Amino acid sequence: MDERRDAAVRLFHVSKSYDAGSFALRDVSLEFARGEFVFLTGPSGAGKTTLLKLLFAAEQPSEGQIVVLGRNIARLGESAIPPLRRRIGVVFQDFKLLQSRTVEENVAMALAVVGTPRREARAKVFSILKQLGLQHRRYHHPLSLSGGEQQRVAIARALVNEPEILLADEPTGNLDPDLTVDIMDLIASTAIRGTTVVVATHELGIVGRYGKRTIRLDQGRITEDKKAVGVASGM
Repeated sequence: MDERRDAAVRLFHVSKSYDAGSFALRDVSLEFARGEFVFLTGPSGAGKTTLLKLLFAAEQPSEGQIVVLGRNIARLGESAIPPLRRRIGVVFQDFKLLQSRTVEENVAMALAVVGTPRREARAKVFSILKQLGLQHRRYHHPLSLSGGEQQRVAIARALVNEPEILLADEPTGNLDPDLTVDIMDLIASTAIRGTTVVVATHELGIVGRYGKRTIRLDQGRITEDKKAVGVASGM
């Protein structure tokens, strides 16, 4: 299979249940192209976070098949999961920052696991922190930062390695409106450079601004798959 021409993500009749008869996702089939920007919307509990976890191989589907960057998630051995995850950037709702590490060290971890030379890594970390307005905080620890600053550190960590896929779960939930636009512009720009971007959000104003493909989930099912309508102003 030629990965360069293949879709970045394919889901075939995927279901996920945690308890007998209770489904977080039910019979979901989707395809995301390389470089596509997709919003996942829907009420709390609709299945958005579960879908992202499945794409990151943090969980396995109960039924169906998931192919990410040419690899079938269900068939991956434990040793094959970390190399796949290194090709995926993830922004979690709860940040998952290491409190004992500085901002710079937290972001640099994504580069260390792929063997980036230290000098190059520091330059990349400084560049992404500057884009996010955090360069002056690089020697601080997460607990000294505001919630919005911690969110931006998590985004920097996800973007610094220029991932092939970026998964973001409510990436602007702790940001003020002006900063929300700046952060979403940065995330959207990664799709222009070829990264497949999947953003779960309940903020319909953001969805409307960018005019990208929007998939709505409700009770684990796809209720709408609205195609992109064009590039919004400011992009």
